[in-house]
Amino acid sequence: MLKNLAITPPVLGRISIGRMVEKNGKRLPEKDDQFTLTTQVQSNGNWLLHPYDEALRKACNGKLRSIPVTVLFDDPELNMRAEYSLFDRKTGRPVCVGNGEICLRHTTDGLQSLPCPSPTRCEFADGGCKPYGRLNVRIGNEDLLGSFIFRTTGYNSIRVLTARLKYFHAVSGGLLASLPLELRLRAKSTTQSHRAPIYYVDLTTREGMSLEDAITEAREVDARRKASGFDQAALDAVARTGFGDGTFEESDEDMPAIVEEFYSDSEAVVQEVGSTATTLKDKLDRKAASSAGDAP
Repeated sequence: MLKNLAITPPVLGRISIGRMVEKNGKRLPEKDDQFTLTTQVQSNGNWLLHPYDEALRKACNGKLRSIPVTVLFDDPELNMRAEYSLFDRKTGRPVCVGNGEICLRHTTDGLQSLPCPSPTRCEFADGGCKPYGRLNVRIGNEDLLGSFIFRTTGYNSIRVLTARLKYFHAVSGGLLASLPLELRLRAKSTTQSHRAPIYYVDLTTREGMSLEDAITEAREVDARRKASGFDQAALDAVARTGFGDGTFEESDEDMPAIVEEFYSDSEAVVQEVGSTATTLKDKLDRKAASSAGDAP
């Protein structure tokens, strides 16, 4: 068995609320006011739409703002993983990943475990660290072990999804993976957004279904699965071990696309002096060298 390789849920497609667009010769991420379901295949720089995308749009007569889903695991933290992440914007590889208390950071002395002060108070990150969350959900019933992944660096989505998963787990008596749920796109305005709408993702029971009805259905689904021999507890245990097998969740081949989606080119170039562009990696390298010089 390979070591230091995170074993993550099989991914059948992606869920996004944005897309990549060309502006002034640069590829930049642009937020949207609806969901898009894609495959994991790109053509001409764009993700190909998944067949579910068209089917769900027909059902809602236009913009896709809700998706019926279930989750894979009863443990909320297996379905939604989030941490503070700092990426090297050139290579797409993680430089530092932490939870607000401790972090794993690539240094000149190798991978080290260090205190994590959170993004707003981290001098090392210099503003480049963001929360980064991943939610795996099932769409349809064709593959109970396959999933669609929603990735986000938005505080609102991470906070709401984490809360909902924990609440649904509690009120259902731990039957989270059996609950009929729905991803919903919501909007809010803040002073920071200059009162323009900010879109984030929420998780609710299915439209037209009360929480009591959803729990009743979850109990029926759980009973059928147990009668068939389906072992949800064993699935959770295997997934927990798999996530723990690797230092970082994403593979090297996935990271460049993730960095492109959540870190625009304008963010990658921190400042320009004459004709020399100073990138985040350059600043981190200088900071590491400075720290080494100050060491006794």
